[in-house]
Amino acid sequence: MKYYIIAGEASGDLHGSNLMKAIIEKDNEAEFRFWGGDQMQNVTNGLVKHIKHLAFMGFIEVVMNIRTIAKNIKFCKQDLLNYQPDALILIDYPGFNLRIAEFAHQNNIRIHYYISPQIWAWKQNRVHKIKRVVNEMYCILPFEKEFYKKFNVDVHYVGHPLVDAINNFKRIALSKNEFLQKNNLRDKPILAILPGSRNQEIKVKLPLMIKASASFPNHQIVIAGAPNKTETFYKPFINNTNVIVLENQTYDLLNHSDLAIVTSGTATLETALFKVPQVVCYKASAISYHIAKRLVKIDYISLVNLIMDKEVVTELIQGDLIVKNIVEELKKIENHQSNGRLEMINQYHQLIQKLGGGGASQKVANLLIKDITNNA
Repeated sequence: MKYYIIAGEASGDLHGSNLMKAIIEKDNEAEFRFWGGDQMQNVTNGLVKHIKHLAFMGFIEVVMNIRTIAKNIKFCKQDLLNYQPDALILIDYPGFNLRIAEFAHQNNIRIHYYISPQIWAWKQNRVHKIKRVVNEMYCILPFEKEFYKKFNVDVHYVGHPLVDAINNFKRIALSKNEFLQKNNLRDKPILAILPGSRNQEIKVKLPLMIKASASFPNHQIVIAGAPNKTETFYKPFINNTNVIVLENQTYDLLNHSDLAIVTSGTATLETALFKVPQVVCYKASAISYHIAKRLVKIDYISLVNLIMDKEVVTELIQGDLIVKNIVEELKKIENHQSNGRLEMINQYHQLIQKLGGGGASQKVANLLIKDITNNA
């Protein structure tokens, strides 16, 4: 069968790659055409556009790139018609994917949406479009099924794919000594910095993160380089510090880190699943932030706190994101015997239980293939 997949960001690339592997296990004649990144490309051929040309953050940034986005949408529509897949699989990325979903629906292409847009946070009216044009929705957060139920939309809760991704990684992960030797690192506690993957968020937050890390001389400071960024990109931020950048080794880094400063997003959940105490950072342009503040209907910005429905990790947002506050919050969880650190790790264990037993990619592949077969 033929599958057309659209993932527009790094997290979608990860989950898309694991879904592709699960599909191939069940359909040995599977053919793919996809928008994604290196991880999806490593599974098989068929890349149409790379995520490094797709990810735009914030209201202002989207407006500035509106022509590029419009061209991509036009191209995607024609490419989809030319390919005529048995199923269109959309992975999050709602601003783009919901437009493509409507077009595909009009052209009788079945639509499978993996990882629901966060419509419970803002733009809840999108639920009506999803109800109208999406054939099957696969949710990965436990509270999403109840949210959709309010609108009489039946969805599948499949558990969070990061649970599997990280468990699979740990089976083949480097030992601490192997990791240190591979990267010429010293044998001392590691403070990981995860500044995100988009240019705008890195430029705003990374300088603050690096300045804060200077208050932890007993730690080795290591930046998790984004998949679409080279070490050269980070050089202006590092200057003459001892900060190290590791490219494409985020999971190895988290697996052996002692503390972390993390940009809000999927990385906060990944850090929690590796049981690394963290401080979460968020800062957007002033206009983007004030627009979002009026529209967003959630109490927290990190996935960890959203899923647990309470503050497990500290969130430093906009004006609160200053060097002094980052340092103070890290100090609270630095000591291995501190109550703050022990309680955070205890909450991480409860978080993992709440996310289910794993197998998200396999569940989606099974449901997807069953739907295609039933509607052939």
